Amino acid sequence: MTFLSILCALLIEQLKPLRADNAIYAQIKALANRIEGWFNAGHASHGRMGWIVMMLLLMIPTGMVYWLLKRYDHIFLAFGWNVLIVYLTLGFRHYSHYFTSIQIALNSGDDAAARALLAEWTKLDTVGMDASEIARVAVEKSLVTTHRNVFGVFFWFLMPLGPACAVMYRVAEYLARAWNEPDHMKNEAFGDFAARAFYWIDWIPVRLTAVAFAVVGNFEDAVYAWRNFAHRWANESIGIILAAGGGAMGVRLGTPNEHAAKVVLADAATVDSSDAEPDMLPGEKPNVRALQSTVGLVWRALLLWMMLLLLLSGAVWLG
Repeated sequence: MTFLSILCALLIEQLKPLRADNAIYAQIKALANRIEGWFNAGHASHGRMGWIVMMLLLMIPTGMVYWLLKRYDHIFLAFGWNVLIVYLTLGFRHYSHYFTSIQIALNSGDDAAARALLAEWTKLDTVGMDASEIARVAVEKSLVTTHRNVFGVFFWFLMPLGPACAVMYRVAEYLARAWNEPDHMKNEAFGDFAARAFYWIDWIPVRLTAVAFAVVGNFEDAVYAWRNFAHRWANESIGIILAAGGGAMGVRLGTPNEHAAKVVLADAATVDSSDAEPDMLPGEKPNVRALQSTVGLVWRALLLWMMLLLLLSGAVWLG
């Protein structure tokens, strides 16, 4: 049922992508804002209480519906519930239009349009970015977003609580951002627990995604970059994804100012990982072709996940 639920949800999303600003997401965001308003009194313990309440309010109904449907042998309704939850928690197509539009703009030489699209997508200041910088930031955003919207959901949906765990993962990812990144929340203790909780919830999925990138890409460079550079990113999880993903594609991702202050970019266009110095990132400088390489890497990793899910489901069914 797990494999078929994910497969059906992916097919439905390809035919009818769920917008990132849909009504259900808007209600969850509004609930997060209300809980923050109720609990935020300036202490980290209040953030922990708010996080737990938010999770209970969303996970208990989701898990109870699934349990009741299975308890009374409504197999097809339970299957439909699984498909619905996976469809709502996946985000494979939420932001793909930005990535595709940026790729088209860069291919046509319209850097201004690409900068505008990237700024709208990432909420970053893109003024003065050249084509290489635009490509780099788009690739980085795509790899991180795909992990959090797809592969992380896959992992937690495989857990015993199934749909409830998938909801937990996506909501935890949102709270880690919503209670820390906005200007009025930065440096507040309220969001500390949400950030720590998501770090541990995402600890295994991040590494599985990095392994998938290595397997379907350049394995040697992906592992080399992961081992030598991932820990130098300010955010370890993002560092693992970008280091392994960039190594798998042969593309240098990240800059000293934004992610890894200790990393010194290589002067040469390419660096052989066997000859590289410890402080030199392997790979080529990002360009328009890196966008197409990213699409290929993500799809190959997705196919690898689906093959593993199929084998796992077959083993459980035969057992």
